[in-house]
Amino acid sequence: MKRTIAHMADGRELIYFDRRDDADRSAIDQRELPPRPVASELRYDPLTEEWVAMAGHRQTRTFLPPADECPLCPSAPGRSTEIPASSYDVVVFENRFPSFSTHLGSYADAGGLSEVRPGVGRCEVVCFTSDHASSFSMLSDDQVELVMEAWADRTAELSEISGVEQVFCFENRGAEIGITLAHPHGQIYAYPYVTPRTRQHLAAAAKRPGLFAGVLAAERAGERVVAANEHWTAFVPAAARYPFEVHLYPHRQVPDLAALSQEERAAFGPVYTRVLRALDGLFGVVMPYVAAWHQAPVRQGRDLAYLHMELFSIRRAPGKLKYLAGSESAMGAFVNDVLPEEAARLLRSQVDH
Repeated sequence: MKRTIAHMADGRELIYFDRRDDADRSAIDQRELPPRPVASELRYDPLTEEWVAMAGHRQTRTFLPPADECPLCPSAPGRSTEIPASSYDVVVFENRFPSFSTHLGSYADAGGLSEVRPGVGRCEVVCFTSDHASSFSMLSDDQVELVMEAWADRTAELSEISGVEQVFCFENRGAEIGITLAHPHGQIYAYPYVTPRTRQHLAAAAKRPGLFAGVLAAERAGERVVAANEHWTAFVPAAARYPFEVHLYPHRQVPDLAALSQEERAAFGPVYTRVLRALDGLFGVVMPYVAAWHQAPVRQGRDLAYLHMELFSIRRAPGKLKYLAGSESAMGAFVNDVLPEEAARLLRSQVDH
């Protein structure tokens, strides 16, 4: 793998990940870009003990442009994009409209009981392929492995930024999820705090040693396994919140993507893309989904955490979506319309169908 660092016209960093060592990455961003926005403002909610980022500059971010104006495609004569090169394998760059940043401004007291501080961190975009019409499910095993290398690289490097407490790699796919760009891509958030969901996981694991490994062992022995190989198992969890939800665990407990062995990274794609294709095959339509990597925080709970991916779709039937309405949105109390055992059976029926 060849890793090449470049910079955009406004100073943002861009990193190419190539399979070939002779890839030419000398193209320069010639655009005239506005100044970069300052980092968001974090406000603390004393009732939930959670931080909320106020990032008004994100209101102006690019929204569902036509394919011939996609900012994530390679640049072409007469049309410059976020990627100066005329082609690429995998590329990562700093988000133009970040929720968190090291480019700080001034921050005033919000009043009341809410503490205010800068949203220090970093947000990156990960382009999985230069092919606008592709999707993660269509990537070759080699291409998925290259994406894994990029994720691992960024996890390790972003963890070194002062003030960053957790690194989160994820993909939002589908208009129903609320994507703003259709090109196959994901994002990485380097948070200045440990997220609420991760704090819940670590608290549960602290009470029950070996909790994650126990969950994996129980699921591997049961009826909700969807796909598996020597290093990974994909299963529908017993208490799935979403109609079609799959968790993917490596068989070895590691804290984050950077800690995976080369064999484990290579083995992920063959299982994951089978699951994605099974989702698309369920109703004969492209399934919207969120794919979220749960990683250990940078400085705490690393012995308790267990790297895994949570993949879920809000589609519950042809033409029907699961909306997070009153109970889910206001109370955080989920009601699932599809039994996990039935969801697993349906997904298995589509694996390599």
